[in-house]
Amino acid sequence: MGQTDLEVLVDMGFERARAELAVKKSGGLQGALNWLEENQDKSLEELQASAASTAKADDDEEDDSSGNIPEGAKSLVCNDCGKRFKNGDLAAFHASKTQHTDFSESTEEIAPLTEEEKKQRLEELRQKLAQKRERMALVDKEEQKRNEQIKRKATKETQDLKEELARKEQIKEAAKKRQEKLDDLEAKKRIKAKIEADKAERKRKEEEAKALREGRAPAAPAAAAVAAAPAAARPAASHNEARLRLQTAKGNFMKTLAADATLFELAQQLESENGVPVASFSTTFPRKTWQAGVDFGQTLKEAGLVPSAVLIVT
Repeated sequence: MGQTDLEVLVDMGFERARAELAVKKSGGLQGALNWLEENQDKSLEELQASAASTAKADDDEEDDSSGNIPEGAKSLVCNDCGKRFKNGDLAAFHASKTQHTDFSESTEEIAPLTEEEKKQRLEELRQKLAQKRERMALVDKEEQKRNEQIKRKATKETQDLKEELARKEQIKEAAKKRQEKLDDLEAKKRIKAKIEADKAERKRKEEEAKALREGRAPAAPAAAAVAAAPAAARPAASHNEARLRLQTAKGNFMKTLAADATLFELAQQLESENGVPVASFSTTFPRKTWQAGVDFGQTLKEAGLVPSAVLIVT
């Protein structure tokens, strides 16, 4: 004895409750397989609830034979595609799946499938399912390939970005090192110039100290001598000022006054700065003294203190 449609579906691995709903909804093996395929993503609870609500709605209908073929008709034919159905449920399922709406009654009865035909139909369905799985596998493989390409592209772009950032960082580091070298060279130049300036200053001070010990005016710096060279052609300009080095009890001072300034004016400046009255000015070489109230009326030029001189202040 051949297997029923329900048993075939159970043997194929479908749940019995789900297979029962499929057979009840479709009325045949092929329709059941199609129904199972259409509703494979729904849970059993959803399918059972939907079946219960549909059954209740059918009970409330005045015409209980709405899902059956009218009296006198043996089958229903879809005029859109020519398929024939043995009951209204199968026709309704076909309409929901294909959106076909033109059906007509037929007096031609659909003969039940023989065991051989059932086996052939089942084999066809299995082949269709296998082909569908192959297509889905190809789609999944292609999708995986696209995802892999996207991933590789994203990885390459990320790597390129990292390399670009690293290159910019190297350029920045190289520029920083070059700048550090330049700064070091400039610092060395400044240190060298400072050392030379300190040497020149020490030498100048030593020469001034030596000149003071010998009682003569210190020699003008080389730069001043060079600067004064053009002025040598103008004698009047070279004697307009007197550069004086003043030795006082509070230290040595340098002052530059006009050649026609008097010794009294010089004494007044020193008194206002140091708070000590000046009694006299004197030189050691040649030895000479200018007393307050006697000689302070002389100008620096008249006293022979132009262009420069060293004065001892008492």
